[in-house]
Order: sequence, then structure tokens, then C-alpha cells
Amino acid sequence: MDKVGLSFDRMRTFVRVAERGNLSMVARELDVGQSTVTRHLNKLEEAVGVPLLSRTTRRVTLTEEGSRYYTNCLQILRLVEQAAEEARDARQAPAGGVRLSCTAALGVMHVTRMIFEFQDRHPDIRVDLNLTDERIDLVREAVDVALRLGPLADSAMKLHAIGESQRLLVGAPAYLSARGRPQRPADLSRYETVVMSNVAGSNQLLLSAPDGTSLMIPVSGRLRVDHGLAAREALAAGRGIGPTHLWLVHDLLDDGRLEIVLGDYRPSPVPVSLLIVPERAAIARVRLLVDFLAAEVAKLPGIRPS
Repeated sequence: MDKVGLSFDRMRTFVRVAERGNLSMVARELDVGQSTVTRHLNKLEEAVGVPLLSRTTRRVTLTEEGSRYYTNCLQILRLVEQAAEEARDARQAPAGGVRLSCTAALGVMHVTRMIFEFQDRHPDIRVDLNLTDERIDLVREAVDVALRLGPLADSAMKLHAIGESQRLLVGAPAYLSARGRPQRPADLSRYETVVMSNVAGSNQLLLSAPDGTSLMIPVSGRLRVDHGLAAREALAAGRGIGPTHLWLVHDLLDDGRLEIVLGDYRPSPVPVSLLIVPERAAIARVRLLVDFLAAEVAKLPGIRPS
């Protein structure tokens, strides 16, 4: 293997091409000619000794060997970047960028405002906020930290548990007056329910009773949404009853636009966690953002700290 050919510049070029799937796009991003990108890739493949990319007239895709090499390149390049950043952090105030992924509704309603305050305290730190309800691959998407709602599968990421998000059943006063307020959980099956289409098992409502027992109530509704903010609007508009996080609707409850339904029966709380790419956890600016978000999210309405 020609180790001279394994330069960091060529590895970075390869990573960008693997992610973009287009040579000309990467050339524009790197502000070089497409011939330079092609040369970097050719030299890298010569050095490694196997084809890393499959090229067509329209798209560039990874070979099986290229996919494994891509994952290793990401780890190597992040370690190189981390070493340089930790050296700089020891001599000066934290600076640079942090990529944060966050569930969309929580990000819009609360986390964006938190980032404003964080950057007022640390003006040299850039934050790239990605709002999505998808469980993205942090390493592949070059994300440093993810704020997640819900149970987590086994992961190689570093976990910082924040607490649990309390949920409750709510409905608009006009809807409840017109239909009558449910008196017991079994009544819920006769009401329209605003259903979250991207939540598994949303056609059944699991409630905890005051005595600690659990009840499973079948529910249905004519409106299905895949975003928390859309569910918030539907509930406020009187389109039905629905389970929701307190932090999502606390203001609507305060001003009377929503009411709690069957307050003694609650949907199960949802874990709230921060996931950190292990290689990034020791970087000062990443550590600062993680500590700040953990403290601020724990203060939100309905968040019960771990």
C-alpha cells in the first residue's frame, strides 16, 4: 500500500464525494477544478489498492469496500480535527462550529431560543441546527450532538440523560363543550383523536391510572399529522382530543385555548436525552453546548429531571 497517497486532503475529498455523489458539486464546494477532485480520487484508489467509487455519467456511488473505507475516514478525520481543536482550546476561548440535531417541534418552540442565549455567552461558537424527527446517523451526517425524544436503541454514542417529558390529554374548550367532556378513559374511543402518523402504535392510547395500572384505549381520527407543531394547531382548532407534551402546549393551557382531559389518567412520559459522538465529547465548545442544553431543557414545562 502506498502510504504517501493517503493524504488527509484526498481523504477529505473522498468523504465529500461519498456524501454528495457528484464530482462537480464537490469541486465547487472546495473551490477547485473537477480534474483536481478526480485526481485526488484516482490517487487515493491507487494507494488503497481497491475501487472505492463506482462512477456513472450521472452519479458516483460507493463500492462495498468504499463504504467501509468511508466510515473509517470519518473517524480518522474527526480525530485529527479533535486533536487540533483541543490544542487550541487549551490556549484560548472556545471557538468554531458545533452541529446540533434536534426533534423539530422542540427545536422550533424552545431550543432555537436557547441557542440565542448560548451564543450571547459564547460569541465565537457557531451552531448549525438541524431540525428533524428522523433518527439520523450522527457520524454519517457529521453531527456532533443530537437532542432526542423517546427510547433509544443500543448506540455507540455517548448518552447524557436529561429526564422525562410528561404528557397529558388535551382538547379545545369549544370541542369539549360541543361533544361533552369524557368522564372515563373508555369514553375516549367515541371522540376524534389527532393522530401522529410517525409514532408507532398511535391508533391506541396507553394511559396510566391513578392506582398505577395501565389502560389501552383504541382511538381513531380523520386527521393524521407527522409533526408536533401541526398537532398543536389541530388541537387548538378543535379538531379532536390528543396526547401531547406539556412543553408543546403549556402556553395554550395557560390562556385557556386548551383544557386538560381526564387529568388523573396520563400517557406514558417520554425520555429526553442528548447523544454525543464520543470523539467530539471532549472538545470544549461541544462540552459547553451539551452542559448548557442539559440544564436549560430540564427547566422546560413538564420535564422531570433524571
